[in-house]
Formats: sequence, C-alpha cells, structure tokens
Amino acid sequence: MAGMPPATIEVSDAVVHALIRAQRPDLSGRSLVRMANGWDNATFRLGDDLAVRVPRRAEAVPLILHEQQYLPSIANRNRTPVPVPVPVHAGSPTSDFPWPWSIVRWVPGAPAVEAGPADRAPAVDGLAAFLRSPNVPADAGVPVNPLRGVPLADRNAAVRERLGDRERYPQAAGLREVWAQACAVPVWDGPAMMLHGDLHPANILLAADGSLAGVIDFGDVGAGDPAVDLAVGWLMFDAGARQRFIGAFGFSVDRGTWMRARGWALVLSTAMLSNSDDNPRMFSVGEFGIRQVLAR
Repeated sequence: MAGMPPATIEVSDAVVHALIRAQRPDLSGRSLVRMANGWDNATFRLGDDLAVRVPRRAEAVPLILHEQQYLPSIANRNRTPVPVPVPVHAGSPTSDFPWPWSIVRWVPGAPAVEAGPADRAPAVDGLAAFLRSPNVPADAGVPVNPLRGVPLADRNAAVRERLGDRERYPQAAGLREVWAQACAVPVWDGPAMMLHGDLHPANILLAADGSLAGVIDFGDVGAGDPAVDLAVGWLMFDAGARQRFIGAFGFSVDRGTWMRARGWALVLSTAMLSNSDDNPRMFSVGEFGIRQVLAR
C-alpha cells in the first residue's frame, strides 16, 4: 500500500490548544475543530474566522515559513481577486512542539475535490482570473521549489519510476507518450514567475453556485515556470471546461506553456495516485487528472 508521507509528529488537539494558550491566550477560548490532515500540515478551524496550520513532518517546516513570508505580500498588493489564508500569527517553537506554526484567516467555501466535474465548471473564469493576478515576475529572493516550476526534465526520473508500476498505470504507454511530448517542448525562458505551486481541487474552494470562493495552502509558493499552476486545467476540469479555461487566457499563454502544463498535470497526478492509497480525496484528484491528461 502506497500511503501519504508519515507524520514525524502527530499533531493532536491537545498540542494545538497548548500552543494557542502559550502564544495567543486571547484566542484560547475559541472552539477548535480538525479540518484536514494533509501530506504536510494538519489544519484546524479556530472559531468562525481563523484556522491553525501545524506541520506534521519536518519537510513541511520551510513551507510554513514560506506562507508566513509571502502570503501577506500576495494579498496586500491585490495580486489575488479571491480570499487567501493570510497569516495573522506566526507561531514559534516551544518545549512541547519544535517547529513554527501559523494562525491564518479562515477562507469559507467547499473544497472543489468534493464536487463533480460539472459542478466545478462555474469556477473557470474565477480561477483564470486568480492565475492572471499572482502570476507576475517574482520578487528577488523568492525561492525556487525543486519540485515545482522547474524544467520538466528535472522530474523525469520520478515520473518514469511511477509509470513503471503497471498494475497502477495500465495506461502507462499513453502516459509516457504524453510525457515525452511535454519534455520535448523548450523550457520556460521568461522571468521566474510567482507560483502557488500546488493548485489542485483540494486547495480550491467553491461558493454555493460553483464559482471560485478562495484558494488555500500556499506552502509550495515560489518562483519558476507558470506552467505548473496552469496544470490545474487538467486536475480541475473536464475537456469542455478546460477549453474554456485555456481560452480565458487568450494569447497571453503560448502553446508550449500549455504543453508543459499538461506535463505538469501528469507529474502531479502520478504523485497523488502513487502515494494516496490512504487518502481517498487525494487519490481521486490523481485518478481524475490521469484521465484528463489522456483526454488532451
């Protein structure tokens, strides 16, 4: 069984209560409800308008720090037309918990992963507008995530290893062809762009009418090839909605970037499908993405 990465530290309700009491006693009387246990962080709702994000493994610590550093800039410069979980408290390590952690604004909405493809379609225009807003040249010093926004060739070994699992990927021949086509496209030669880095239906929130309500989990924020964020067209939408999504960018995105985006959709889909046997939501994102990559 290929499960999601194991926790280095199990983040319990008691641990989070203790952190809040020690560093934000003014918030200690609020209700605390665990909302998600992701690959990197455990997320709790704190009262009505806040959330707590706590790393569950050492690899997530830099991601929390990146959110704390860059999300205020993304929000304050009106780079995004939708709500994002801006940090309101940068938590410090304690004797009981060794890593930084965050209290952020709660972003209301239903995770798109829980909606069917037809119900996600109304989010096309909003998601395109979101991507046009933060995808600007990155400021000096914004880090490059070695797993996001880099040349596709850097991910070749990982993708080919995953596709070697014939039982999990009976369509491996077709997927290898898609991968070869994407890798043959010239690499991004423009300025390093500001990226969300992990844009998929579990990190996209929908309003009751299906429109875009918010985007969360900016742990992979960084600089690089914008194709990695555009991959959401295959992770989020079926063929018809995807064509509308692509069309919303007009001539501002070239064909090569869309081909690399399809390659990134393959990278992300195989990562989720190969490592989420114990996480049905993430498994479903990978499964859907693989079908869409093959559908073009």
